[in-house]
Amino acid sequence: MSEHDTNSETLGEPTRRDFLYLTTGMAGAVGAASFVWPFIDQMRPDASTLALASIDVDVSALEPGMSLTVKWRGKPVFIRNRTEKEVEEAKAVQLTDLKDPVARNANIDAAAQATDLARSAGEGKENWIVMIGSCTHLGCVPLGQAGDFGGWFCPCHGSHYDTAGRIRKGPAPANLAVPTYAFTSDTVITIG
Repeated sequence: MSEHDTNSETLGEPTRRDFLYLTTGMAGAVGAASFVWPFIDQMRPDASTLALASIDVDVSALEPGMSLTVKWRGKPVFIRNRTEKEVEEAKAVQLTDLKDPVARNANIDAAAQATDLARSAGEGKENWIVMIGSCTHLGCVPLGQAGDFGGWFCPCHGSHYDTAGRIRKGPAPANLAVPTYAFTSDTVITIG
């Protein structure tokens, strides 16, 4: 044994050198984290983006047969208070007649069938329909109360949607998407 060996080194106990290695490593880790944090923090969405995460829409002025288009997350959203006739026409459509049998409603099960009720605001509010206003073919904005089925028509490539926003004819592969939304009162819809 040399004169520089201590009892703690031979027994495997921590030494002053071990302590210095540990504290130097911890200081380096803290320094690296403080250097990297601004780069990580800049990837978070800013306040204006978070504010657009949800919007409240007052629909008290929409009588049956009227529509409103609002902007949410940079996309148009169609809100329509359908007439009883429009609701009945949409309910009468057989699922086998649909080009896309999936509801595409973010508020219900992803595999739900595209019945009129599954596309609408639900029981007691079947007259209300809320959809993202982008044609599922190439993202054009369809015209309301137009086309062969009285719903929406995309003049760019000829896609026809019915009064429940389901694709019925043309190149579009899917129904208009229904975003997450809820009636927070009888006259206010929160989208997002």
